[in-house]
Amino acid sequence: QVQLVESGGGSVQAGGSLRLSCAASGYPIGRMCMGWFRQAPGKELEGVASISRGGPTTLYADSVKGRFTISQDNAENTVHLQMSSLKLEDSGMYRCAALTIEPGRCDLNRLTVAATRGQGSQVTVSS
Repeated sequence: QVQLVESGGGSVQAGGSLRLSCAASGYPIGRMCMGWFRQAPGKELEGVASISRGGPTTLYADSVKGRFTISQDNAENTVHLQMSSLKLEDSGMYRCAALTIEPGRCDLNRLTVAATRGQGSQVTVSS
């Protein structure tokens, strides 16, 4: 059974940076579609970034393109989300998710309903 544990959230001022990490156990990340989604109070779930099996394809929500970068460290079995130029609207609970599907079906929408997900990491951006 795959288990995901996030770390790296916290509070930062607008314009700052944070890096989230998602450590997986029970299955190699290189064989999974992985990514992050977030939810802020009163807002819908939003897929943020995804990386397909083997890492050939990454996808980003329009709201974070150019500011967020997803990457994977196969040796550590960990996926990272580097977040830069953070905005107030980036605040929310970020959760890591994983799917065992082929690369062509790895997308942000599917990640938001993935059964395998971590407990979440809070990100708070202040002015």
